[in-house]
Amino acid sequence: MAAVATCGSGAGTTGSAVATASKSNVTSFQRRGPRASGTNDSGPRLVSIAGTRPSVRNGQLLVSTGLPALDQLLGGGLAIGTVLLIEEDKYNIYSPLLFKCFLAEGIVNGHTLLVASAKEDPANILQELPAPLLDDNSKKEFDEDVYNHKTPESNIKMKIAWRYQLLPKMEQIGPVSSRFGHYYDASKRIPQELIEASNWHGFFLPEKISSTLKVEPCSLTPGYIKLLQFIQNIIYEEGFDGSNPQKKQRNVLRIGIQNLGSPLWGDDICCAENGSNSHSLTKFLYVLRGLLRTSLSACIITMPTHLIQNKTIIARVTNLSDTVIGLESFIGSERETNPLYKDYHGLIHIRQIPRLNNLICDESDVKDLAFKLKRKLFTIECITKLRSYGLSQKYFLSRHLQRKCSMKKNPCFKEPHTLKKIY
Repeated sequence: MAAVATCGSGAGTTGSAVATASKSNVTSFQRRGPRASGTNDSGPRLVSIAGTRPSVRNGQLLVSTGLPALDQLLGGGLAIGTVLLIEEDKYNIYSPLLFKCFLAEGIVNGHTLLVASAKEDPANILQELPAPLLDDNSKKEFDEDVYNHKTPESNIKMKIAWRYQLLPKMEQIGPVSSRFGHYYDASKRIPQELIEASNWHGFFLPEKISSTLKVEPCSLTPGYIKLLQFIQNIIYEEGFDGSNPQKKQRNVLRIGIQNLGSPLWGDDICCAENGSNSHSLTKFLYVLRGLLRTSLSACIITMPTHLIQNKTIIARVTNLSDTVIGLESFIGSERETNPLYKDYHGLIHIRQIPRLNNLICDESDVKDLAFKLKRKLFTIECITKLRSYGLSQKYFLSRHLQRKCSMKKNPCFKEPHTLKKIY
């Protein structure tokens, strides 16, 4: 699919001032590095790309995932040259929203997009991207969304144990003061003029391969081969290769691959435990990471890992990905009717966080995260405190009911004046 015109408004620099000191005046505290625009010392640095910022931990260039709450959980954002793997929820309802927010963030910042899918035409995917919220209205929309969906029970004081009123409220990962990343309205679609002004490339598998294509038995599946060639051509032809200096202004390539590993891609890992193409997916990810490491690009992949029969393949896919998060929907599960989770739609698991320039990956310290989609916004909240609060309340109620039953059976039983601590 041919790409449309390049967006000129989103690719501008941030206009940061550059120090005018000469090389002889550079102290040991100032780090010397190559400029993004060539040999000119007064030119902007690489971090001046719109929609990017350096990591406070290691200086790695970051882009937003389109969800500021998820950026906080991942250490500030998605690092350039890395792969973010999203394990799809069972009915594939919420993972497409994260996928589209990542693409919408690229359009808002003027980044180049590469959308690959074997299920849906990339042009149709872009038409369904959520609309961005203005920075001055994002916090207002977030507060209204939370306020309008409070349960009536949250305003009722507990009469059984007044001490529960002193418990801290549930921690919520809400809007931050930083302007890095945007919030998106899931009920509206991105303006058509932004899509027309953006630079994007689409890879629709049924249009790229033919039924007469012959492939060697030990190589990758035809769909994976075509996709790798397509990504490689875009990286080298449009100057996203980090080893070759760009003649034009630097930009970021956002790669989105939908439903990778599904039977639509010609892979049989979801159909049999030991299929004939059991190593195709891992080979594809290995080559893809090599392309990303030497380019100004970031990739997000959604994968139906719950359909993969062989658990060994899941472990290999996790090791070949830099960041891995899993979505667990409450639809059709016991938690759907659990009163502790009545305000949420599922759990989000941060399974792996990249430890860049290292041989091992890090694990997130934040556990028990839940997500919900209310009216407009997709929010993530920490439910550790809520869970402990619910368990304490349940135990206290059981003790209270046992005491009342004892009083009915034995009229001589008298309730003590002081209650012992139960937690």
